[in-house]
Amino acid sequence: MSSEVHASSQYEGWQLLIPPFYDVLWSAVALVIIVGVLWKSLPKIQATLDERAEKIEGGLREAERAREEAKLADERMQRELGEARRESAQTRERAQEEAKQIVAEARANAQAEAERVLAAADRQIEAERQQAQISLRADVGMLATELASRIVGESVKDQALQSRVIDRFLDDLEAEQSGSGATVGGSAGTTGQEA
Repeated sequence: MSSEVHASSQYEGWQLLIPPFYDVLWSAVALVIIVGVLWKSLPKIQATLDERAEKIEGGLREAERAREEAKLADERMQRELGEARRESAQTRERAQEEAKQIVAEARANAQAEAERVLAAADRQIEAERQQAQISLRADVGMLATELASRIVGESVKDQALQSRVIDRFLDDLEAEQSGSGATVGGSAGTTGQEA
């Protein structure tokens, strides 16, 4: 124990702070080895770190570019969607206008057809009325001539006289019809009874 005490007393004072030479030597050798290893591997580590940093930056740039492309694609889609909506609205408006035009044309055609049918019916009625009037005039004329022949007692064979008698009779009949509003048949029956 005395040697231990003696050894510990040997390193007292300022020498306590300085390590023994062999510790300094081995520490220096270890430091040189570590520095050498680091010196050799540092460029590889630096290259790996640079490569990794470049990949990260490339990924960030790619992500930024993808974000910009997505933003542009979204804007383009919104524009196209707006255009599609506008075109749809215009198409709908055109279709409504065309439908209104078709309905208006159909109504106009139906109105024209109805007017044509009514005009044809009016012409037919007028033609039939004139035909009936001519037929009635002939029948009434024959009856009037026969009646006049019976009243007078002579046969009226003169065509001009017969025509004048018929015309006068029909004029009287029409005047009476327009004045009293009676029908031709009713007037003829009344006139026949009066004679």
